[in-house]
Amino acid sequence: MMSKDFSILVIISFVISSPFAWWSLNKYLERYPVRVDIAWWIFPVTGFIALAFAIAIVSTQALRAARSNPVNSLRSE
Repeated sequence: MMSKDFSILVIISFVISSPFAWWSLNKYLERYPVRVDIAWWIFPVTGFIALAFAIAIVSTQALRAARSNPVNSLRSE
């Protein structure tokens, strides 16, 4: 459930930031005499990599919290 929430946030941020990234890269590359076009598949690949990192990090933290002993955390408080 927690990875679903973070996945939705990563997807929303990707949808919002992709057009801005495409525009800013095009503006940046216009300054050079040799023009390089940005391939369309770069953005979905980077979005998938970001989603994979987010799921891996959230899953690792959830497993760590599930395996920890609640008595130890209550003793320290």
